[in-house]
Amino acid sequence: MGLVALGGFFLVLAAVLTVYGWLNNHRLTRLPQAAVAFSPQRITPDSVRKLAAKLEKLPPITIKEQLPPKTGRRYIVVGGGGFLGGWIVASLLERGEDPKGIRILDIRPPVREDLMSAQTRGVQFMQVDVSDAAAVEAAFNASWPAAITLPGGTLPELTVFHTAANIRFYERHETFLPHSEKVNVLGTENVVNSARSAGASILIYTSSGSVAVRRSRFFLWLWETEPKYFVQVITDDENALPKRHDEFFSNYAATKMRADRLVRAADKSPSGPGAGVLRTGCIRPGNGVFGPRGDMLCGAYLVRRTNPTWIANTMQSFCYVENCALAHLCYEQRLAELQAGGTNPDIGGQAFVVADPGPIPTYGDVYRTLETLTEGECTFPELPPTLMLLVATIIEWYYVGRQLLINGGYAIGKMLPPIDGDLVNLQPSLFALTSVHLVFDDSRARLPPEKGGLGYEGAWTTFEGLHKTVEEHRNGVGRAGRRSDLAGVSLGFGMGRAQHAVAEANDKVVDGLGVDPVKILSTK
Repeated sequence: MGLVALGGFFLVLAAVLTVYGWLNNHRLTRLPQAAVAFSPQRITPDSVRKLAAKLEKLPPITIKEQLPPKTGRRYIVVGGGGFLGGWIVASLLERGEDPKGIRILDIRPPVREDLMSAQTRGVQFMQVDVSDAAAVEAAFNASWPAAITLPGGTLPELTVFHTAANIRFYERHETFLPHSEKVNVLGTENVVNSARSAGASILIYTSSGSVAVRRSRFFLWLWETEPKYFVQVITDDENALPKRHDEFFSNYAATKMRADRLVRAADKSPSGPGAGVLRTGCIRPGNGVFGPRGDMLCGAYLVRRTNPTWIANTMQSFCYVENCALAHLCYEQRLAELQAGGTNPDIGGQAFVVADPGPIPTYGDVYRTLETLTEGECTFPELPPTLMLLVATIIEWYYVGRQLLINGGYAIGKMLPPIDGDLVNLQPSLFALTSVHLVFDDSRARLPPEKGGLGYEGAWTTFEGLHKTVEEHRNGVGRAGRRSDLAGVSLGFGMGRAQHAVAEANDKVVDGLGVDPVKILSTK
């Protein structure tokens, strides 16, 4: 009788958990009307093919018409060997800046073909760890080629773009904060100090739109219909930002916010040995930045091919990488105009949200676009979010517990195997970023300069950017290699190893960025 009762108990428990899982899955995966109102039309395979046919007939989309004019200034791009930083360098060259006046600082040499070619034309590269204050200072103050010296022996004004970051988005426990602080906070402080030491007059920092994302809870009570902060409209309103550590979605966002404030606080501070002044500003791109030549999002999907997902109905504003680079150059132009005596509103020391023009996609829209353009080679099998959240929670318990044991000096902590590979990405912070609907309102950035805006427009919609990303991937231009292969979560058990082996083989025939997302990355 006891065994029967026990068996009945477990049957009831299994039934309750099954019903709970079904209800929770439904609530997490539905597309709420509050989000639909911002972008009611969904993408179909037919609409993807129609856009492809249209783009094939039209001249290629470029940012040439929107690029601010050549300035003749010197440029230091911190993280310029990476994804976004590399595109900023490419945009500077495209508008005619002297290659000899551009210096890339990065943790490792560029491997993108366009950046290696730029070095043969005079672009300088210096290998620097931004957390090393002395090394950063030396790189900023290193001599420049005599060819860029102005009449009278002076050097052109100096602009700094700081894009380097350590993207440990999967950690939220404060015991791991030093891992993110080293690059994101200390590194940014070193860049600001070195910029002032070198007499820079403009510093633009790549912050993150995720600094405004509020953490939520996804194991819902039966009476709850959706998570708190399920639909978030991200604006430039500083009062709406998270304040406490446990309000940020992860340590990454918390440390990026500290760096963001540090850069803005440096606006109008003395710079150089004379009476120079540093003007600063921050760009907070939509979630997330994607595009060809090394992204960790859509490009990673193409490399992995099979991409298990549970967020097809999640709507989020994306930012195509060339649009993002353009926003940085627009902000630089506005600050340069102010320094030249311009009368537009002073927007120094501020932060601007930027995203793509056009409709806001769901991840399902992105998936259908990639599946259609790759003729089914890139697939997105769906998994139940509640089950994956449970797995993520268990992984986090182990990950945090092991670290706390190590910190406490317990030998067993070091005896426990670490979680490595892409599995480390599967923690609850991933849900806090990808399972909520994020609508980025960049209307202030789009205002004309006379009204206090950046004059930013963006040349590509998200869907047009996806088409270009697939085209370059298909043609093998700047393929991302290991960097994209290891980003995200493959969850294929043996499949993940197989995909990594394929990526390793690809490295022998195509160039790749070769940057592990668990380590320092030169991107947003």
